[in-house]
Amino acid sequence: MTEPTQTQSVPDPEEEMTEDAVLKAPPEPSLSDSLKVVARSLIWQGRIRDAFVNMGSLFSLVLNVILIVALVITLQQLFSLKAVVEQQLIGGLYSNFEKMDEAKIKTSVTVNTTIPVQFTLPVESKTFVTLTEDTLINDAYVSLNTGGLSIYNAPADIILPSGTTLPIALSITVPVDTTVPVVLNVPVDIPLSQTELHEPFVGLQDVLRPYRILLNGLPDSWEELNKRK
Repeated sequence: MTEPTQTQSVPDPEEEMTEDAVLKAPPEPSLSDSLKVVARSLIWQGRIRDAFVNMGSLFSLVLNVILIVALVITLQQLFSLKAVVEQQLIGGLYSNFEKMDEAKIKTSVTVNTTIPVQFTLPVESKTFVTLTEDTLINDAYVSLNTGGLSIYNAPADIILPSGTTLPIALSITVPVDTTVPVVLNVPVDIPLSQTELHEPFVGLQDVLRPYRILLNGLPDSWEELNKRK
């Protein structure tokens, strides 16, 4: 009997090279390593001048991106900022300056002092006086008519007894020199528009008025802006 022949497989040299290449191939670089390699190739190319130029370009690019983002955020808040400036800042200052110009100073001033008084007081009056003692009157003219005796305008010295009432006419001037105490509360109501503060208040309103008119003419929303187009 003839023994069967055993065939041996011959290894393919290409397959052996592929397996060796797979075994010897380096591991794939990670994303961070790739970024580092790209950054190094962009920034440092072996020349200092080119490195500075690349760094400046990269910095400018980053700065422009930041400015664009800030501009977008600002545009989103543009009308909110406009309302704050118009109503609270410019409008608030303008209205308060108007109110200050229309305001009044109301208070009560207490006066506590003495006033000197000097004048001459004329006195003209008819009155009666009473003698406090016996009074002698020389060379008086006396008229008597008693019984059968009548005397007319006879010169005589007479005595007026104490307690006699005599009518007299006064015509004199009385000098007055004294001080009078004064204590009182004086109400004060002063409009500021009638004082020297009126001019600066009006001047401040004139300074703010153009900005107020400008802001009032601007739209309050994107919808209003589109309607004006």
